[in-house]
Amino acid sequence: MLTLPSDLPEIEPALATALRAALLAGNIIRAAAANPSSVQAREKRPNDFVTEVDLASEQAIVQTLLGAYPHHAVRTEESAKPHGQPASDHVWIVDPLDGTTNFIHAYPQVGVSIALAVRGRIAHAVVLDVMAGEWYHASRGQGAFRGASRLQVSRRGELQSALLATSCPARAAPDGARALELLCDVMGRVAAIRRSGSAALDLARIAAGQCDGGFDLGLNAWDVAAGSLLVQEAGGRVGDFCGASDFLEAREIVSGAPAVFDALVAVLAPYSRRASACAGKP
Repeated sequence: MLTLPSDLPEIEPALATALRAALLAGNIIRAAAANPSSVQAREKRPNDFVTEVDLASEQAIVQTLLGAYPHHAVRTEESAKPHGQPASDHVWIVDPLDGTTNFIHAYPQVGVSIALAVRGRIAHAVVLDVMAGEWYHASRGQGAFRGASRLQVSRRGELQSALLATSCPARAAPDGARALELLCDVMGRVAAIRRSGSAALDLARIAAGQCDGGFDLGLNAWDVAAGSLLVQEAGGRVGDFCGASDFLEAREIVSGAPAVFDALVAVLAPYSRRASACAGKP
């Protein structure tokens, strides 16, 4: 059973609440993982699954967050409408089980991702690596941590020696050919690419310096909200394929150590859905 680290640095109440919510969700997921044959899954869209474990994890998180902050809103992957107060300036952005396909197949790359946005800007973030029992967390302006250890992005300066993380292409999609073209383009310019199946964990590993950068297409805000703050607070940069900071709803994301980020943006800008905006950049 998961427990919270005993040596956490002093943290703000909202972040402590997010950690408690992630703990409940993580233990639900781990209990189900011990008996995978009992897990029932249905397909929301082609190759996009949801299980009763996703829903139970979501319910535990929502109840914990709104129990502490009833006037906040909670936006989650599995709910069509936000919970709580939709007009609130404080919106929790939650992926209750990041890596559902991995989970269904007992592949141990599964995360819980919880972020709090205040007036559209991510203020607090938690990413839990459920199977490894590793806790990543950050508050804006206070650094990013794995447990009690402060995180720092890699110091890699050249794209050709970089290790990147991606889920692109995550599944069959109408623009699959474009995604494959993008992937092949990047693969020819870097040392290697890793695909974990969990964007939240990828971003946590970029923040920890285990990967030098990453990129993805087709992701939603709940996939990247928490991880993006981890990368920023660890000294990295996050943006859309043009390098712009309003990436949360762009469904395209680049992240990494500053030099790697700049090099990736130069490669990925032509693939941006915002190509006309990129054209005006130097």
